[in-house]
Amino acid sequence: MITKAKLIDNVQFIYELALAQMELRSFGIEYKILNNLREFELLNLNFEKENMLVKRLAYFKTINSKVTDYYKIIKYNVTKSVNQYLTHWIYPYKGKFHPQMIRALLNIIGLNRGDTVLDPFIGSGTTAVEAQLLGINCIGIDVSPLCVLQSKVKVESIYVLDKIKALRNDAIRAFSSSNSGGLSLFLEESADYNGFLESIDDERVKNFYLLAKLVALSDQVRRSRKILDSFIKNLDLMIKSVEYYAKVVRELDLKLGMVKIMRCDARSLPLKDESVDGIITSPPYSIALDYVKNDAHALKALGYDLEKIREEFIGVRGTGSRRIELYNKDMIKCLNEMYRVLKPNRYCVIILGNATYQGREIKTVEFVIDYCQKIGFKLVNNIDKIIYGLYNVMQKENILIFRKVE
Repeated sequence: MITKAKLIDNVQFIYELALAQMELRSFGIEYKILNNLREFELLNLNFEKENMLVKRLAYFKTINSKVTDYYKIIKYNVTKSVNQYLTHWIYPYKGKFHPQMIRALLNIIGLNRGDTVLDPFIGSGTTAVEAQLLGINCIGIDVSPLCVLQSKVKVESIYVLDKIKALRNDAIRAFSSSNSGGLSLFLEESADYNGFLESIDDERVKNFYLLAKLVALSDQVRRSRKILDSFIKNLDLMIKSVEYYAKVVRELDLKLGMVKIMRCDARSLPLKDESVDGIITSPPYSIALDYVKNDAHALKALGYDLEKIREEFIGVRGTGSRRIELYNKDMIKCLNEMYRVLKPNRYCVIILGNATYQGREIKTVEFVIDYCQKIGFKLVNNIDKIIYGLYNVMQKENILIFRKVE
């Protein structure tokens, strides 16, 4: 009897096919790709390995007749985007990872339940969610308070779902009162909702309702939507997404990984030497994308001075060649720290591309490869990832997989 594995329908790019094959090899599976390029014949599968593949794989729909956990998970989605299932969609953060890719990379670099993955630029929290689902512990770090907030909400709300649901009506009343005159949430007159937030004693619940406010504010600023209508609609979708998360955990009997999200600086990680089992991250494209300006409305609503916080971000200080110089110096510090905290013979995955700045291409990929190899990383894979519509600043990214040589 031929044992087959079938790809998920939305797999369409060459890099995805490459990652799918790397996933199989990471579990010691020998295979043949069949003529339609959407099915694999698995040559050395036993019962134990079959169950492992069903639980772990990211790019496959079925192993024999068994539907994979991942294919079941992506059905729990309140959006129209296949990659925004569970809590991934919450808050419109630019430059998000594809969760499917992160799940695959966690497999490819050999991380297992109880291991710890670090993402020193946690951004919207994709690495944290995918690690949590696989039972892998995650440390997520970011200098942006907005990134820290949304990442925490995506992985912590499941533990306080009942408390969140109990406060829904109170939140809507407070929000309605704060905006009865059409007031913007930038203003201090939103005292009723701020008072509601201050009355919540569980930080995880408070964070959830604070982010709900920022999601509505984003809809008002970016899409000119009525803020109260947006608040109610998105609040209910957020609650439903967390309910889906809890349902997935029950139905698939998942043992979630522990996640710790911290606001601190990737240039000076608060971690011990050789303390993490893997790293998956994407450094900020700040040379071409100003993250402070892009999220100015949310940062202001959180009470931050934009000029002061700009000094903390990587890649947004200075202009012209000075900006590039500062970015490279900051990246050197970050790469040194990543090397320091990674255990020997473990893997560091860096996803980045060459952006265009002031009419010329900035060779960030080449810079990172050269420096990583200089400090002791060995480049074991460099996968081209074609991308579309990323603010017209780049046409492709590179998935760089390094191993820390002993």
